[in-house]
Amino acid sequence: MPAPKKEARPSKAGGRARTPAYVKNLRGVKNWKEVSDWLEWRGIEDIECITPDQAGVARGKMMPSSKFTSNTSLALPSAPFMMTISGDYPEDGNGFSYPEDDGDLKLMPDLSTLTAVPWEEDPTAQVICDLVHQDGRAVEFTPRNVLKKVVAAYEKKGLRPVVAPEIEFYLVRKNPDPDYPLTPPVGRSGRPIGGGAGYSIAGVNEFDELIDDIYHFSENQGLEIDTLIHEEGAGQLEINLRHGDPIELADQVFLFKRTIREAALKHDTYATFMAKPIQGQPGSAMHIHQSIVDRKTGKNIFSAPDGSETEAFFNFIGGMQRHVPNALVMFAPYVNSYRRLTQAASAPVNAKWGYDNRTVAFRVPRSDPAGRRVENRIPSSDANPYLALAASLACGLIGMNNGLKPDAPVLTTANADEIDLPRGLLEAVDLFEGDKELRTMLGESFAATYAAIKRAEFETFMEVISPWEREYLLLNV
Repeated sequence: MPAPKKEARPSKAGGRARTPAYVKNLRGVKNWKEVSDWLEWRGIEDIECITPDQAGVARGKMMPSSKFTSNTSLALPSAPFMMTISGDYPEDGNGFSYPEDDGDLKLMPDLSTLTAVPWEEDPTAQVICDLVHQDGRAVEFTPRNVLKKVVAAYEKKGLRPVVAPEIEFYLVRKNPDPDYPLTPPVGRSGRPIGGGAGYSIAGVNEFDELIDDIYHFSENQGLEIDTLIHEEGAGQLEINLRHGDPIELADQVFLFKRTIREAALKHDTYATFMAKPIQGQPGSAMHIHQSIVDRKTGKNIFSAPDGSETEAFFNFIGGMQRHVPNALVMFAPYVNSYRRLTQAASAPVNAKWGYDNRTVAFRVPRSDPAGRRVENRIPSSDANPYLALAASLACGLIGMNNGLKPDAPVLTTANADEIDLPRGLLEAVDLFEGDKELRTMLGESFAATYAAIKRAEFETFMEVISPWEREYLLLNV
């Protein structure tokens, strides 16, 4: 996009007015007056009003910036938030019913998320919106509102959750025909990328220009990347984000996914967040680091004044152990997600915890007392970040509310033992529907809608005949 205008606008007195500092903000303003100035200073022509659906896909409307600032009422039907990933709709039942009128929901822009869209040729901005009913009530079943509901439950107890997501993804060759397997891309060396390049700087350098675009696009949106590494898979990268507020970090993951896909397309490559995109290669995770601070003191409640672990720390882990298996459908939302969760792999299939143990579901990394945190290693990168954060924090809060005790920490390899998690999507939906405390904390309307969508997606998947079936069943049975 063009460089921002540097000249100051003349004042009414004929002098030169000083440019307000807020118009230079890369991300967010406070009010509609600042919006107008921010857009004008950048010469923004169009604005995308977006919100995440149940899959984390950006839904919304695009309009001229002049219309956006002219008190225009923005609305969307409820349908996009009750739709499966393939564009179908679930059947009514089990607490879910499609609204007969399919009336409009209001899009309410969160002005703190206003930022540029740096990959567009014309000067374009974007803003993330919440959804409310016509009477102003929050729409309970939309993902951003689900996360807000969980964060509010912490606030009522004088607490503030702090999170730091890590997102893995693959770069793959363009593949317009879904019948063919995905293959690793060709890097600057001119050779297809191989596996086993974990933490390899040379592996990162294979995609220097693409990664430069990721950084540039991110900087122009005010998105902070903490670190970027090459993971074990062929063409698999990981981005770590700085810790902060759950809603803000979910917004960042939502925008990062768009950003990374756009940067990859610019280089004639796909970026995919599928949990298991390539057979024989590692899956992609979205690990979530979590700590809780006291809102008054700002102190980490997982650590006592003497630096030891608190009861709240153990209760949080106890809640994770008890309820995360029931919330797995929000961490592993598709049939493909369960291909990542296999024994003897780095993706855990247990509900155990341990200190600096990467074979357990809930790892406590080495840190000083102020940085004590719990890493949830179960979520896949295909998970909606709003829902994954909401579910993980909800499980921990239930544990603290009920004083749940964890098992003893595991000191050895845990992932080759028994499987503690559901092995497939339908089993995960059943467990989710059976956990009343979890459903209540997330919202019954959301729980019924989400479960109905997942059952419908499974039925759609069952209509597809796989290559495995043609290879082994066609002539043998």
